[in-house]
Formats: sequence, structure tokens, C-alpha cells
Amino acid sequence: MGLLLTGSVLQVSCQNKSKNSKEAVSNQEDVSYIKEIDAAFMKEHIFDYEKNPTQFVYKGNKPAVIDFYANWCGPCRQLAPKLERVINSYNGEIILYKVNVDNNRELAARFAVESIPMVLFIPIGDTPYQTMGNLPEATIKEYIEKILPKKN
Repeated sequence: MGLLLTGSVLQVSCQNKSKNSKEAVSNQEDVSYIKEIDAAFMKEHIFDYEKNPTQFVYKGNKPAVIDFYANWCGPCRQLAPKLERVINSYNGEIILYKVNVDNNRELAARFAVESIPMVLFIPIGDTPYQTMGNLPEATIKEYIEKILPKKN
């Protein structure tokens, strides 16, 4: 798929294993640029990995962040509000997609998610950046700045 792996930002993460929990991952605001997605939405709106199995071809018109998480994962619950705060601060310039790996095993397998949280930072027309673990807010902002379109 050609993702840029960035091991230098590896923080605390959970191994991808199934546990049942009714805990909410965060107090997600109802805003249009934060969306919980599944494989069908991914293929239609973000990346059709069946049509383009060897290269990430982003379908979106705004940079995006995909948060792969599970409700039972402590680092995921710690990361979620930080991601949402940072995304909200950009007032709709970036979209945050959330993928619950327990409910979306096809996506977790396709993106080789073995440890969570795993986050993809997706620029327009370029290779996504992949990170793992509970990132500090400053690091999230650094990655956001990398995926924003360059202003002249």
C-alpha cells in the first residue's frame, strides 16, 4: 500500500485483541467532520482498496485522519479526545474518521492493524503517514500540519 511508517512516534498502545466493552471511546461532538465509518464507507468515500490494492488512492477533497481504535483500549480512550480537540481546532479543514477495529475486522486486516491506537494522517494526493500509540497533542498537530495543503 505504500504507507510511510513512522516508528519514532511509537507510544503506549494496545495489542489488537477482542474484548467486549460498552465504554464509549470519547464524548464525540456531533460535527460533520468527525465520522464513525465501516468498510463500505471506506471503499466508497476514502480509499477503494479492492480497486487499488497496491497503492493508496485517496478519494477525499480534504485531508483526513483515520483513528483505528477499540472501546476496551485505554490508550485509545486517552488519544480520542486529543485527536478530536485538534481536529475541531481546524474548523472543518480536516476530517476525522474513526474505525472500531472490533466491529470492522476487514478494515483492521486490510490496514494491518496489530496494535492500537493506530492513526493514519492522509494528505491530498500524497502518501499517508501511519503512527501508533497514544500520541501527544503536539505530535498530532505536527502531523496535521504535514497533511494540510501548502498555502502560497
